[in-house]
Parts: sequence; C-alpha cells; structure tokens
Amino acid sequence: MPNPTITPNPAFNAEEESQALRKAMRGLGTNEKAIISSVVRMANCQRQEVTKTYKTMFGRDLIDDLKSELGGCFEDCVLALFMRPAEFDAHCLHKAISGLGTKDKVLIEIMCSRSNQQIQAIKEEYKKKYKNELEKDVKGDTSGDYGRLLISLCQGAREDKPVDPALAAADAHKLHEAGEKFIGTEESAFNHLICLRSYEQLRATFHEYEKVGWLAF
Repeated sequence: MPNPTITPNPAFNAEEESQALRKAMRGLGTNEKAIISSVVRMANCQRQEVTKTYKTMFGRDLIDDLKSELGGCFEDCVLALFMRPAEFDAHCLHKAISGLGTKDKVLIEIMCSRSNQQIQAIKEEYKKKYKNELEKDVKGDTSGDYGRLLISLCQGAREDKPVDPALAAADAHKLHEAGEKFIGTEESAFNHLICLRSYEQLRATFHEYEKVGWLAF
C-alpha cells in the first residue's frame, strides 16, 4: 500500500491549536483563514487529538461549533478533514448509494483500494453510523456482475502472501482464457482473482498478462 503524503506535524501542540480554533470562531464573524491555517497543518491523528483537547479546555464540541459557524462546501471540507479515515470512507459510501442513482466511481475507488483491515473498519463504522450493514446496502443498490464484484470486495478477505511468480503467470493465462480468448467474457474468473489476490500479486499478474494478451490490463 502507498505511504501517506500528509505526515504528523512535528511542531504540533493540541492546546495551541484548540485555542486558535476557538479564537477563530469566537464573537461576531468567523476567521476562515485561521481555521484553514490550523486544520491543514495537522495530520488526521492530530486532528482527533484536538477534538478531545478542545472539549476538555472549553466544555464544547468542536464539530458542533464548526457546524454552527461554517456553511456550504467549506463546511463539508473542514468536517471531512476531522473524520477518521474509516468514518470518512463510510460517509462517502453511504452518500454514494443513498437517494437517486449510484455514484459508482466512489464505490469503486474505495472498495477496490482498501486493505482487509480497512474494509473491516469501514464496515464497523458504517453499521455504527447508519444502523445497517454495508453489504446489504451495496447489494440493494447494485446488480449483476458489478454487484457481485462489490459484494466480494465487502468481505475484506484478500490473500496476504508473498508474491508468487508462477501463480501470477497461471492467473494471467486464466484471465486471458476468460477474456480476450473467450467469446464474450467469463466474468466469474475476473471476480475470483481480482477480489481474492493481494494487490502485490495482482500487479505481478497484470505484468504477466501483457505477455500473453493483446491488450494491457
């Protein structure tokens, strides 16, 4: 998995950041620039610490104060930055499958890129926040091969093994047989391998596929 690009601020001080945020929202008007300056220089784990420190120092809920002072897209952005990663993913997934239509790009981006541990954390957060199972809601809003792929991904059960070059070559041939070489496409073969193999193993498989297929994966 890629390393995060936002790392903890070595000069972070939870009390100072809490003071700065309270000052930015106290009195008439709101100092949006001060809020931006404070929020963007913290990593997510530091923002979680600030929410606790803020309540301890002022007896107020930071998120409630932000909601009362901000609005529109700026409010959405700031509140999202204060969500824990699993909470944010659960929020985005629920929004993607609620109401009319389905935001497939959101479903694909999250479900196809998270680790087993992250998927389990998302499922727990989703149930806690929305009182329903993520898998059930996904199943109710998708269908066919696409729906089955997402249900498989909801299990969070990818293999965790060292890369096996021989297996990568064998899987590449299976995908070629089920895809380019097959009249139509045997989707179950793709579903099986894409949802079960580790990301590292899949990369090796896609590399091998370029040797047997006409098209890059």
